[in-house]
Amino acid sequence: MHNPGNATADRFPAEERFAQGAQYIAGRLTRGTSGRTHAVVDPASGEEVLRYDLAGTADVDRAVAAAREAFPAWAAATPGERSDALHRFAAVLADRAEDFARAESLQCGKPLKLSREFDVPGTIDNTAFFAGAARLLQGQSAGEYSGDHTSYVRREPIGVVGSVAPWNYPLQMAAWKVLPAIAAGNTIVLKPAELTPLTSLLFAQAATDAGIPDGVINIVTGTGGEAGEHLVGHPGVAMTSFTGSTAVGRRVAEIATATVKRLHLELGGKAPFVVFDDADLQAAAHGAVAGALINTGQDCTAATRAYVQRPLYDAFVERTAALMETVRLGDPFAAGTDLGPLISHVQRDRVAGFVDRARSYARVVTGGAVPGGELAKGAYYRPTLIADAAQDSEVVQSEIFGPVLVVLPFDTDDEGIALANDTPYGLAASAWSRDVYRANRATREIKAGCVWVNDHIPIISEMPHGGYKSSGYGKDMSAYSFEEYTQIKHVMFDNTAVAAKDWHRTVFGDR
Repeated sequence: MHNPGNATADRFPAEERFAQGAQYIAGRLTRGTSGRTHAVVDPASGEEVLRYDLAGTADVDRAVAAAREAFPAWAAATPGERSDALHRFAAVLADRAEDFARAESLQCGKPLKLSREFDVPGTIDNTAFFAGAARLLQGQSAGEYSGDHTSYVRREPIGVVGSVAPWNYPLQMAAWKVLPAIAAGNTIVLKPAELTPLTSLLFAQAATDAGIPDGVINIVTGTGGEAGEHLVGHPGVAMTSFTGSTAVGRRVAEIATATVKRLHLELGGKAPFVVFDDADLQAAAHGAVAGALINTGQDCTAATRAYVQRPLYDAFVERTAALMETVRLGDPFAAGTDLGPLISHVQRDRVAGFVDRARSYARVVTGGAVPGGELAKGAYYRPTLIADAAQDSEVVQSEIFGPVLVVLPFDTDDEGIALANDTPYGLAASAWSRDVYRANRATREIKAGCVWVNDHIPIISEMPHGGYKSSGYGKDMSAYSFEEYTQIKHVMFDNTAVAAKDWHRTVFGDR
């Protein structure tokens, strides 16, 4: 493992923290055995922060074995015992909040204020929520539903969960995967994206320090093609949870099907932002900029398609473009920075390709360029507004995953809602109107797992997150996530001492 010792790396001493390796198995750091290495790169500067040994299939096998060994005792712990451990975990996370924020901003390039005010507090809140929710796991009250028999339902953990998380919110995605799984009594092996392993490793170490038993949480930092696919297909894994693109989600489903695993998929998004003609124009424009640019647009719930009723269309385009031009790009660790870089130069070039191709069929109102000067060294791209694209065009139908908002007009309410539903995705959406009946209709008819009204992007631990259509299935966060990580057992008692029941006689006669 190598740290080049540059100014970027000095912002978070990764070499010092991960001197023993970048795999976390059975409560300790260890080195990967694939024979290959990977770099954590600061996307704001392009400088290497840390080079670590990638996990191979043998490391996945060790992690699964550790999780299987830890499962019986953790599953047998009372809800109160698991709850107490998670409360301690939340306290450790809170004590180390600044470390987590700095590591997250360094590896992702997101502004430090976003990590401090959103990612880390959200993760601590998720942990506290599941600490309480662990005590609420229950089956169903007993009852006599069939003659002299009493039935009840048990809710039980599934076993070892194999989870694969993305690079856009590595800390929060680790929490969303790990917390409901272990609160329900499962153990877990998590594979974070190879670009962003730092906070997942810190998260696992914090769990150990809080007293969560060794082997309950394991981290393997390898590639998707090797470690990820081996984890998903592993016969010792009872369930797979994946967050990422729809294309990769299809591959995960294909692999998981071979061993008939429980599967939870949170996939891509192309969130519509529907502005009716009675909306507050200023509020909608500010909401569009915030919703489109959160995390540099690398958010599957980000506002990507703004449909604006024609009377407000021109004014909305003008106002939104003006607001985008005030957004300050810069060093993620600088107090005045609003927008950081994309995760990599590869992703920046991918986003630029979408915009460059759109110039032939739409109008780039603002942005659409790589900034010059010092920012050119990083993976920065200017906030971009595209107008007048056709509904079937690439920028409207495909997930760009960058700071790009496309604006299209519509005439009738029917048309606006139909356009909002006219992509393969259905993760999130928003509707903007002062008319409660109009807004209520939009929430009912837009096909998405979350529909905000007069806002876009906030999430809370008590409410579920998950998609419709090609955005996947299953829920993260909230008590609903326990449906993903538990299985239901029907238990039935015979309440009599009679040896021969009526149904026996029906089948066998009086023998």
